Amino acid sequence: MSRTGHLPGSARVSQPTHLPPPLLDVYGWQDLAACAHLDVNVFFEFDGVRGRRLAMREERAKRVCRSCPVVEKCLAHALVSEPYGVWGGLTARERVGLRARRDAVAS
Repeated sequence: MSRTGHLPGSARVSQPTHLPPPLLDVYGWQDLAACAHLDVNVFFEFDGVRGRRLAMREERAKRVCRSCPVVEKCLAHALVSEPYGVWGGLTARERVGLRARRDAVAS
């Protein structure tokens, strides 16, 4: 390899000008979450769970979220990346509604 970083006889490769942030910077907040060491089943629905039983499960998950120091970061992440479960104190249905209201205000 030459001092310019190219192999002799190889095509020139451009160097990236912008790298993505380290994953720890992007997702490190998850280590601080109140749910970090809880069973994930608390936060996700299962087929066949409906009505009062589903509402009770969702409320249990939301109780955890209410005490979470990173709930805002969690919700921001969930609004763009998570289609299932309770994230940021909202269910998937509630997040769909929030996105729709947000989009309606933006247009």
